Amino acid sequence: MMWFARRLLSSVAQRSQYAGQPGLFRRPPHCSLPEFELRYLQCTCCWRSRVPVAGFETLDAALNSTSAPCKEDNRPLDACYTSDQRDTILQLLNTASLSELAGVKLLRGRKSLNIVEYRTKNGPFKTLESVVNVPLLKHKSAVTVFNSILNPVKKERKVRIQLAKFIRPEVDRSWLEDASSIVSIVCGTNKIAWSHVDRGMTVLDWQQLECPNFLKGTYMASAYLNDVSTVVTLLPSADFYIIEKSSISVQNTALFPVMAHMRTVEAMLFALLEPRNSQPESNIPPRVLNMMRTAVGRHFGLMVGESRTSGAQTVRQLMTESVTQKLPRINFPPELLVKYRNSFQMGSRRGGEELCDALLQAVAFYELLSESSG
Repeated sequence: MMWFARRLLSSVAQRSQYAGQPGLFRRPPHCSLPEFELRYLQCTCCWRSRVPVAGFETLDAALNSTSAPCKEDNRPLDACYTSDQRDTILQLLNTASLSELAGVKLLRGRKSLNIVEYRTKNGPFKTLESVVNVPLLKHKSAVTVFNSILNPVKKERKVRIQLAKFIRPEVDRSWLEDASSIVSIVCGTNKIAWSHVDRGMTVLDWQQLECPNFLKGTYMASAYLNDVSTVVTLLPSADFYIIEKSSISVQNTALFPVMAHMRTVEAMLFALLEPRNSQPESNIPPRVLNMMRTAVGRHFGLMVGESRTSGAQTVRQLMTESVTQKLPRINFPPELLVKYRNSFQMGSRRGGEELCDALLQAVAFYELLSESSG
């Protein structure tokens, strides 16, 4: 019992010795390093040894108290930044447009509008502290805004492919939206037709050319090149050239000669229309694209099973709407209406299927592009 009482009194005496010193560091004076002092635990085996212990809870508290002073203490905002940093922040807040302010963290929506209204009414900001007078901008929010201005985050552009189902090769939709005009090209068995349509859905050019060397003899490459080159010289300038992609299957052996002919003409058009760049650049879109024939057929309801029917009736309807409706799907110049008014009549032998397909492909391109943008 005497041994136990002696050890208890010794423990109480040691505890009172370190009373008032709860952590590893004493709270340091302002602008001085913390004072190091150890704490001890009594060994429970012999009650004579003392084991030093680090006061981590006090260390965390000390570190937290010295970090981010502008968020917790009452120092003015101007004292938290250097003179150059203040000038950079004020320059942007006083001169940036509404869209530029919206690019800063926490300034999207009403806050950026409040800044513009405040500086219009009260003049430019002269101090950082005056920014907190803007509605919805308090001390903590202002610090986040200032740090975002000084350290802007660069966001990489995300490419979203939304036309992959009917456009090849895959391109960014924004490139297609920026195009002022396209030329839609359709290859037949003995002619090539094209339609030049601008973004305002107005037909600028619409014609076809006979190709006498197509599907003749032994498919001489030089003869094909001569016919295709003649067509290319007549094509108007445009941002994109959309070539119809035939839906003939390679397993259909009966139509294999026609499929070989289509692929040959298509390859030559790609080679002649695509500019030759010495060094390919990823930010330059391809100029020549494919559009699936079946996609155009489904858009206009011309598909019967896996086969596509004639689009002559649809083209006649579009030409009629161009005259009778205030806002038609596509606008035809009067000279083209006069030129082709009798070309797509029932039972006509003038062979205008390629012309029809070229026009429908251009209309479907713009309308599908508009649908995917919504």
